[in-house]
Amino acid sequence: MAIDYRSDTMTLPTDEMKEYMMQAPVGDDVWGEDPTIQQFQKEIAHLLGKDSALFFPTATQVNLASVMAHCQRGEEYIVGQEAHCYKWEAGGAAVLGSVQPQPIDLEDDGTLNLTTVEKFIKPNDQHHAITKLLCIENTCAGKVLPIDYIQEARIFCDRHGLGLHMDGARVFNAAIDLDVEVEKITKYPDTITLCLSKGLGCPAGAVLVGDQRLISKAFRWRKMLGGAFRQGGILAASGQYALNHHIEDLAQDHENARTLSEGIRSLNDLRIQVNYQATNMLFVKISDKSLISFAKNRNILFPDGEILRLVTHRNISAEDIQSTLDMLKDWLGTCLDTNKTKE
Repeated sequence: MAIDYRSDTMTLPTDEMKEYMMQAPVGDDVWGEDPTIQQFQKEIAHLLGKDSALFFPTATQVNLASVMAHCQRGEEYIVGQEAHCYKWEAGGAAVLGSVQPQPIDLEDDGTLNLTTVEKFIKPNDQHHAITKLLCIENTCAGKVLPIDYIQEARIFCDRHGLGLHMDGARVFNAAIDLDVEVEKITKYPDTITLCLSKGLGCPAGAVLVGDQRLISKAFRWRKMLGGAFRQGGILAASGQYALNHHIEDLAQDHENARTLSEGIRSLNDLRIQVNYQATNMLFVKISDKSLISFAKNRNILFPDGEILRLVTHRNISAEDIQSTLDMLKDWLGTCLDTNKTKE
């Protein structure tokens, strides 16, 4: 099996998870009769400290349905320029929801400066879209939002009559990093996206968690967006299994990312430099893209680009980290030999 750093979506369900899925009782969820989905939604809502939850096929669809639940046509949401629900989801809110995004630059720590956000809230004027929602992301490029900041964002939104949505696709990574119960993070936003198919190892699935009023709106949007399930309890069961068995394992992913980061730094070579590491991600600048093909020949998969986002996950072991560092040393040696030949 390849050592795959391209994303934590590359995680695979374990044999135990697959067995648990196959034993799950199921029914038609469009009729509200899938017992596993119903139970899972109650469990995840309780865990995140909210009234209700709704199971979806993907986190992209969760973010879209959430924006559409908060905003009507002609309204807008404020969001980071690099945020997933703005940059990486094909413009769904604008195209399908007729909701205008108002992107602003993120701060270095992944937060949105609330003073800057305030400047972009539109006045009550017929010329402008109506600002209705602030979207934050946690983790954001691996960076964990401080709980104090999320609380400040809640107070800010209440003062300005805005909803607050958190794209918490990797919110359990944030909780592990801060060593807190996830509810300490999720109690402030009105709605939270949770992805099951990243570091948790589920084959598919995501959840929208929030108050009953917004979840009821999202329920209708899910149907319109084609996200309703029939016997979807087979997938929801993977989420149940992950919540009980895989959350704590995220700490090892963080440790592996730190080890890889420290190992690359110890190479002390300008041809490969760590920009930063946070939770299960590190961003590495390389001077020569030959590394990508060199790594692939060693059965190690990196994303393309001059800045590599390397993501550790449950299918990358400590031994794989060492194999990667050995490969990098060999690559640097090859680069040195090539330069000598040119001379």
